[in-house]
Amino acid sequence: MIYADPILTCEESIAHEKQLLTGKEAEWTAMNKAGRSLGRAALDDFCEVAHMHSRAHRKPRILVLVGKGHNGGDALLAADEILKLRPEAEVSIVPLVEKKECRSLTRRAWDNLETTGKAQVIPAMKMGNLDFELCFDGLLGMQFKPPLRDNVKQLLSSVNAHPSIRFRVAVDLPSGLGDPDAFQANTTYATGILKAPALDPQHAENVGRIRYLDIGFFDELYTGPQASGEDVLTPDVLAPLRNWRPSASDKRKFGHLFVVAGSRSMPGALLMNAKAALHSGVGLVTAFAPESVAAQFAAQAPEVMWVPWPETPEGGLALEGWHLLREKLPRATAVLCGSGIGQEAETRALIEEMVSEIQAPMVLDADALIPSVIEKAAERGPNKGAVIVTPHAGEFMRISGQDSAAYDREALAWHAHKHDIITVYKGPLTRVTNGQLVHASPFGGPVLARGGSGDLLSGLIGGLLAQWPERAFHAAGAGVVWHGMAADLLARERGAVSVATTELLDFLSPVLRLA
Repeated sequence: MIYADPILTCEESIAHEKQLLTGKEAEWTAMNKAGRSLGRAALDDFCEVAHMHSRAHRKPRILVLVGKGHNGGDALLAADEILKLRPEAEVSIVPLVEKKECRSLTRRAWDNLETTGKAQVIPAMKMGNLDFELCFDGLLGMQFKPPLRDNVKQLLSSVNAHPSIRFRVAVDLPSGLGDPDAFQANTTYATGILKAPALDPQHAENVGRIRYLDIGFFDELYTGPQASGEDVLTPDVLAPLRNWRPSASDKRKFGHLFVVAGSRSMPGALLMNAKAALHSGVGLVTAFAPESVAAQFAAQAPEVMWVPWPETPEGGLALEGWHLLREKLPRATAVLCGSGIGQEAETRALIEEMVSEIQAPMVLDADALIPSVIEKAAERGPNKGAVIVTPHAGEFMRISGQDSAAYDREALAWHAHKHDIITVYKGPLTRVTNGQLVHASPFGGPVLARGGSGDLLSGLIGGLLAQWPERAFHAAGAGVVWHGMAADLLARERGAVSVATTELLDFLSPVLRLA
């Protein structure tokens, strides 16, 4: 199954598009797919701050910055699509050149928009007198090389300084990327191909969030050059979860996850692991909980089989409880451990023993992510099952010895290969690697920047791993995408500020029902 598309350089993208799009009508079809997908996606994402129709005191306005190339056509078609969905909107076009100087397909998109009667060309100087809900940047394409010309720099400076643009959208790449006055996007939408410069950390402030709009450019297997070494995950990774389940099903058919997590001082991590696992589709969940909280948790999640675990004097999981897990292990198809277990030496020793002895695939999270545990994982051998680790940047520094929190693809892949593990490197653009492939997830956003979101993710991945113990890399990627897409739905429905982490659980099911 192909569920990730290649990330290409600008030069590779241009070559691939030339090979795919032979003739004006093929280009026009692709432009319509790109532009209209862009309009719908931007409208969806705008809901994170406000529904466009909520400001009833005036008509919502859309600003379109148009250059002569195809990015301008994409932006114009995006605005046209929004007018179809929100007929009360008005569009202001600020062109870099006259229409007659634009490429033929961009002129065609411009003509389409003008037939609505709700679009007008305005001079750049008039922008400052108007408020805009959305601004589409379609000025410059991916062939731009710094520096910016003076007229473009002046226009971009005015737009960047505009105090009343609520959502700034870049098409493919922000115009002028690499120049100090480049367009400052809230979100960059890659149409058809995700271009490598959008992932460069030095461009993060201009790129904002990254969204990938798949319009079929990789329906056939891509065999061309790919200097980035990374692919972008698509919702296709969730396809197995969207299928009909067999009519003759038994709970054991869908796996049994064991969760060993929590402590007296951090019990919530375990509960979030368990609740997320329950939503993953796994057949059975057994949770080994500090004995002081097991009864309380049983009342909150009665679907889980709760096993009280002896505690250390400080409230961690004691070594003496190891026998409780060992005698039940033959039932497990996957084991998750580490969330909220704390830093006690005795608990660390317990986790090391577990990783060495358990003959089932494992997910290691949070406090289990220490060098000694990773070394034990590397010694397991191929017959004990895969190991998935879920570090954020700081935790990766801890287990790898890296002295920088900056993302480094080669270092991430090398570490995973050396220790024979699958790494889920959490961040604004989460990566999943098995040491050979590196997959990036463009789903999720700042709504996930709150305590507990990682505990939900590890629970979700653990539940998927229990269902697919032989497809650990797929389980990791599916968990990341599912978690991120649920976060997107949560933010669009309730905003990114006044929400609680566990509200994300309510949006896991709707993700699977998306067309």
